Amino acid sequence: MRAETQTLVAEIEKSLELLRQRMGWESAQHRLEEFNARVEDPNLWDDPAKGQKLMRDRQSLVDAMDIHNGIQQELNDSVELIEMGEMEDDAEIVSDAETTLKKLAKRAAAKELEALLNGEADGNDTFLEINAGAGGTESCDWASMLARMYVRWAEKRGYNVELQSEQSGDEVGIKSAAYKISGHNAYGWLKSESGVHRLVRISPFDSAAKRHTSFCSVWVYPVVDDDIEIDVNPADIRIDTYRSSGAGGQHVNTTDSAVRITHHPTGIVVTSSEKSQHQNRDIAMKALKSRLYQLELDRRSAAINEAHENKGDAGWGNQIRSYVLQPYQMVKDLRTNHETSDTKGVLDGDLDPFMAATLAMDVSGKSRAEAQGED
Repeated sequence: MRAETQTLVAEIEKSLELLRQRMGWESAQHRLEEFNARVEDPNLWDDPAKGQKLMRDRQSLVDAMDIHNGIQQELNDSVELIEMGEMEDDAEIVSDAETTLKKLAKRAAAKELEALLNGEADGNDTFLEINAGAGGTESCDWASMLARMYVRWAEKRGYNVELQSEQSGDEVGIKSAAYKISGHNAYGWLKSESGVHRLVRISPFDSAAKRHTSFCSVWVYPVVDDDIEIDVNPADIRIDTYRSSGAGGQHVNTTDSAVRITHHPTGIVVTSSEKSQHQNRDIAMKALKSRLYQLELDRRSAAINEAHENKGDAGWGNQIRSYVLQPYQMVKDLRTNHETSDTKGVLDGDLDPFMAATLAMDVSGKSRAEAQGED
């Protein structure tokens, strides 16, 4: 077997090992038997919510086991074909099996990555907020570029994107925007994007064509499921109504019924500017509960908590990723050291490699570059 093929086999086996670890392979069959026994209980649906959760958990385990077994079987079959082809000196059989292995390695890597999305709220829809930071007009333009980037990313995944609120910049771009992004694992994928994003470029607004640095902060938090209770003391909040102000266009409604809710104990502020004040109150309250839920999730995870505490202001020293358009082109994540020169692709929504690197780091405790350096 060629060295390149052996490397592919090793990569697939490594992905399978991670899949086994994430699902608790040694006890998976026993847990499935327990699920099956509970499903047959005639009293299960006396509590519909409990029954639905059980069925979801069971199906999730079944899917994970089927994915693992399918990849394992395809790997075994391909290796056997290669060995048979080499014994019979049949280059065509070997070539076809190697092609299958290459495709299988990509699929296994994708499933390995999905297996990392097993946090308490990873499967939820998500809210995403963008706020312009230091840099004035430049940062407002940068905020609109980031908004476009995330909308493009979400649309490529088939997610639904709803603009919750938007405040236009004084001259160009936006000062802030809030979106609800709906789809399987939306929060799990986007949660690594929270932090300060730095742009370096030749300013299109500077007649002297000088290089400018701009900052924006991105904040991501999960949409709270209906079955998660978050108590909000009415005495802790202030509700204001105001006339919404947006950049215009089909996505923005200008009304007198926009709602802003301020949560005094945490300083959290959420807004909504849909058509009716009643609808806005409901949306804003859900957003507030989601933010409070996110704080609780942060408290349970020291790593996430530290990341948010270090987020700081949208300015120097707090950025998680740099987007350099001049004098050279590079996007680099400062947490994982993952980088690319395809700045256009990234700004068009090609963010999966950056998210994948951060997810892998969250599990291993080190960046991919660090891990490769140990090999």
